[in-house]
Amino acid sequence: MDVIHLENAVKTYHIGEVETRALNGVTLSIGEGEFTALVGPSGSGKTTALQLMGCLDLPDSGSVLINGKDVTRFNKSQRADLRRGVIGFIFQFFALVPVLSAYENVELPLLLNGLNAKERRTRIMELLDAVGLADRAKHRPDQLSGGQQQRVAIARALAPRPLIVLADEPTANLDTANGEQAMEIMQRLNQETGTAFVFATHDPRVMAFARRIVELRDGQIINNGLAQ
Repeated sequence: MDVIHLENAVKTYHIGEVETRALNGVTLSIGEGEFTALVGPSGSGKTTALQLMGCLDLPDSGSVLINGKDVTRFNKSQRADLRRGVIGFIFQFFALVPVLSAYENVELPLLLNGLNAKERRTRIMELLDAVGLADRAKHRPDQLSGGQQQRVAIARALAPRPLIVLADEPTANLDTANGEQAMEIMQRLNQETGTAFVFATHDPRVMAFARRIVELRDGQIINNGLAQ
């Protein structure tokens, strides 16, 4: 079953008098449990594709189906509800709340989803243990290394048990060892939970872990197949 399907998606941005066609008729399906990298040079459209998949933006034309529902027909509130229940996000700059502990950062999406305190604690500690940070639960982001902050972000993305996690350049601010560790953790959690992962990346380390590579250039898919 497809978790996300883009059908002939077109997206154009206007900056002053300059018009940029970021996506030009992209059709792409992401199935359950995939571990896929969207790759291509800057301006190829991979980040725009990720934004459409995450309901952070809408196409000018074409459709975006998430879990079988066409989100282009949804209002802003409905898209937010769908995001909260189905999609997890991992960002290049971690996007942790600086005044909250690791535990509290992972707890945020669970509070939004209305889980009770006992269920929250069980799930949070399971995830912090899964990313090797159970002993850092009370530490704030400024007390953690970059690699540890990204592991907290991974735990937070998985806390609502989403169908898919979208990761925009998740290793770009990590050194080689921490980048590979983050990818190993995400690969293991993908296999254990069945959650699909889609990465927008320039990083060969991410591509090496991906089971499928989707290459974009000038807003179009030029290669879509299994990784070598």
